[in-house]
Amino acid sequence: MEIRRTGISFLLIYGLLISSVWAQGKVVQLAKRILNDTSSAATSKLLVFPTAGYAPETSLEVGIRAFSLFYAKKDTVVNRLSEIVLYSFVTFRGQFGALLENAAYTHKNRYFFLGRARYQQFPLLYYGIGPNTPSSNPALVNSSYIQIRQRILRQVKNNWYAGVEVDFQNISRVSFELDDQPNVELPIGADGSNTVGLGAALVYDDRKNVLNVRKGNFLEAGVLWYRPGFGSDFRYRSLILDGRAYRPLGRPNRVLAVQIAGTFMNGIVPFNNLGLIGGESLMRGYYLGRYRDQNVLAGQAELRWLPFGFSKRWGGTLFAGLGTVAPTVQALQLNYLRWAAGGGIRFLFFQKKDVFLRADLGFTREGTGFYLSLGEAF
Repeated sequence: MEIRRTGISFLLIYGLLISSVWAQGKVVQLAKRILNDTSSAATSKLLVFPTAGYAPETSLEVGIRAFSLFYAKKDTVVNRLSEIVLYSFVTFRGQFGALLENAAYTHKNRYFFLGRARYQQFPLLYYGIGPNTPSSNPALVNSSYIQIRQRILRQVKNNWYAGVEVDFQNISRVSFELDDQPNVELPIGADGSNTVGLGAALVYDDRKNVLNVRKGNFLEAGVLWYRPGFGSDFRYRSLILDGRAYRPLGRPNRVLAVQIAGTFMNGIVPFNNLGLIGGESLMRGYYLGRYRDQNVLAGQAELRWLPFGFSKRWGGTLFAGLGTVAPTVQALQLNYLRWAAGGGIRFLFFQKKDVFLRADLGFTREGTGFYLSLGEAF
């Protein structure tokens, strides 16, 4: 009840602030400038604007987004579109956090910087570890969480990149609320943990626009070693594989996108570092972390109309996915496969940059999930 009252109060305050700005005409001017962008594709865009989003993990969230889209040296022929996004938010459940994401290329695409940094302080649901955990009575986990993962890659041949990768994660002030399950055994890392992983990554990438790929391929293979000598509380190894393909189907506005992703870990892994199923990108419709374990294998396909043939700015998608988790690779079983499917609508947000605002509704055997964000899911 207290969270609900806090959310309503924040909604009223936020509404009053927006109304005040609207009265001055600033929101109207900003909306017109964004939605009717007539600048050339080479023009760098740096926008700061209020935004809203939704996901099952956070409910409705509002915040401020600073968004930069640019081409190195403004060369749209040779160079790929780069993006840097800084997003800070609060939710109607009393949660808050900040996220910085980057996918930036230097001139002639010689170097590729791919990564993310995030801080969040809000409770999440913990269903347990394994492919057959019950959906009822999840534990509520309160914590402060920081992650910095970055890849620094150099072009080695054509579209192939190789380089180093680092992953730092810290979770502190952890508490499990187990009112209905007082005798549940807490997982590894329940008292908090600090993990540091160093490794290498190999990437093939011939995509032109990472926010809306109409044709191309992406392949990543990365291996990270977490060791006490690096400052990690636990010792384990993580192998990450991610393959994506994008193909136009007859017309430029119709695209088939396919992804297969896997995470394979070996060693002693704290619960917050385990591979996850769910969220706004892979297996949409499941709560992020509904299933978690040391090994994850999942795939999805999406048919996109960007935009529809009868519209200049409105489009849509249909998607479906399969995924499962297991403690070992040998334990991955077909009878534990979980499915997710759904669809969404798209609105061409940045006309010259070919970037869409997306709203997706995912369905699973356990319920639905709604997602609102900028850029495609993968």
